Amino acid sequence: MFGIENLWLFAASGVLLIVLPGPDSLYIVGRSAGQGFRAGSVAALGIATGTMVHVTAAALGLSVVLTTSATAFTVVKIVGCLYLLYMSVSLIFSKSAGDVSAGPVKTVPPPRAKIFYQGFLTNLLNPKIALFFLAFVPQFIAADSDSKAMAFLLLGLIFNIMGLIWCHCLAWTSASVSRRLSASESVKKWLNRVAGTLFGIFGIKLALSTQG
Repeated sequence: MFGIENLWLFAASGVLLIVLPGPDSLYIVGRSAGQGFRAGSVAALGIATGTMVHVTAAALGLSVVLTTSATAFTVVKIVGCLYLLYMSVSLIFSKSAGDVSAGPVKTVPPPRAKIFYQGFLTNLLNPKIALFFLAFVPQFIAADSDSKAMAFLLLGLIFNIMGLIWCHCLAWTSASVSRRLSASESVKKWLNRVAGTLFGIFGIKLALSTQG
C-alpha cells in the first residue's frame, strides 16, 4: 500500500528503537510513579502528539529545513536543551514532590493539561527526532511510489501506535511499582534527584548533538 516495503522489518526495527530509554520514557515513568497510571497515560498522549507533528512535518518536507539549515537546527536544539535543563533543575532542587515539573509527584499534582503539554514539548523540542524520521522511514518506501507522503504518514502512524502501547506499559508498570513501594518523602526526593540528573544528561547530550 502506497509503496510501503518490508513492513514487518519496519515494525521489528521500530520496536527495538522505541524501547530505548530517553527523555520521553523518563517523563512517563516519573509521572506514573508519582500520580498513577492516568497521569502517565496523559503524558504518553502528549508525547505521541509531538511525534505526529514530527512525522507530519517530515512527510511534508518541512523537517528537511533542520537537515539543511544549521541555524534552524541550532535554534531548535538550544531551545530543547534549555527545556530539558529546566526540567532537571526543577527536579533536583525541589523541596517536595509537589514542586517539580516531572518525576514522582503526589503533593499538589499539576493538572492533566499541563502534564500533556510538558510531554508534548519534551518530544517536540528534540530536533534529533525529526532527523530520525527523515533517515529511518524512507528506507521502507519504494523509490517509484506515487504516494510517498501518504506512505510516510502511515508508517509514522504505525510507529506512533507501537510507541503508545510501549509507553502505556511503562506507565502501568511504574504506577504499580510505586503503589507497592509506598515510597517515603525521603525516597521520593532522591528519585527526583536521579530523574533530574538524567534530564540534565539528556539536555547536555542534545546540546552536543550535530545534524549528521
